[in-house]
Amino acid sequence: MIDDLDLGFDEPERGEKGRHRRGFVERRNGRSGGRGKTIFALLMALVLLGGIGGGAFYGFDRVQNYFVTPDYDGAGTGEAMVEVKQGALIAEIGDTLVAADVVKSTKAFIEAAEANALSKNIQPGLYKVRKQMSAEKALAMLLDRKNKVTNQVTIPEGRTAKDTYKLLSDKTKIPVKEFEVAAKDPEALGVPDWWFVRKDGKKVTKSIEGFLYPDTYEIAPKATAEGLLKDMVDNFLSVTGEMKFAEQVQEKRGGISPYEALIVASMAQAEAGNADDLGKIARVAYNRAYTGKFPCSCLEFDVSVNYYWQLTGKKTKASKDMTTADIRDPKNPYSTHAHPGLTPTPINNPGKQALQGAMDPPEGGWLFFVAIDKQGHSAFATTNAEHDRNVEKAKQNGVL
Repeated sequence: MIDDLDLGFDEPERGEKGRHRRGFVERRNGRSGGRGKTIFALLMALVLLGGIGGGAFYGFDRVQNYFVTPDYDGAGTGEAMVEVKQGALIAEIGDTLVAADVVKSTKAFIEAAEANALSKNIQPGLYKVRKQMSAEKALAMLLDRKNKVTNQVTIPEGRTAKDTYKLLSDKTKIPVKEFEVAAKDPEALGVPDWWFVRKDGKKVTKSIEGFLYPDTYEIAPKATAEGLLKDMVDNFLSVTGEMKFAEQVQEKRGGISPYEALIVASMAQAEAGNADDLGKIARVAYNRAYTGKFPCSCLEFDVSVNYYWQLTGKKTKASKDMTTADIRDPKNPYSTHAHPGLTPTPINNPGKQALQGAMDPPEGGWLFFVAIDKQGHSAFATTNAEHDRNVEKAKQNGVL
């Protein structure tokens, strides 16, 4: 027993000899020892650390995207063409830029626009920009008119649909026939069906006439006849919507539909030689057609006769060259001498001032008007005697 105790206390004195002996016995029994365990542990640590590191990076990347808006850096490279549509919202412009790989995210473009008060000045049209730009740089390019690709066509006020097709065809080389085919269904071009309502008892003739708003338009590289006419209709709806044209007509011109007021606007646009007279001529049209104070409630405007001749391919004439048979032809549905009330459709595409004049004309009992000077100003009268004096004045001024 004392020997056993001595062995226990003597272990430190044996030192290296005792340790080497135990190692020899372990190896002899087939165990690899501490070195193998150390290598295995190291490999496991590396795997675990790698997994934790990769997961942490992935998680950080996802979290970062919640707080940092994806955006490209710098001024970009290469070239891209983008189109800003008429009336497009900032978010819609951003979507267009993302689709063309100009900016990285719509959110980045919205934030850049919110930080720049000039962003509201972005004009519709085609722009040459660069790919993979920062949203701030992309916004700056859209605000710089030097980057706008100009291919415009201007449609003057008072042009008929037929004239408009010709102007568009000359600019785009799209055949007139394609515009005529596209125009056959106004509702397919965006004209709401409620526009085609009349309260004067006359049959409604659905026509694109009156809805092709006169303005300057950008021509996209791959423009189509249908697309261009839709743009013009959209513009008409935007302008009349902002004016509250339909609501104001129904409120102020009781018993008259917005479509009838549109016809009156087109009549005034055709007859007026000066913008100042648009509202007064609209008032004359209302007084003649709706008050019963004018013979047969006929408008007796020569311009509508010419409109029908243009539609049917006949040569038009100046009023002074028209015969009684011309202006009173009962077979001409647009003869406002032979038929009471308004024409079947508008006779041109009126501008904003003409629309305003028809929506809210000045008060007056006028039944007559005549141009009295070479600047196109008209004189208005309520009686035949007063009108005759105005006609004499026109003759003295060399107008008639």
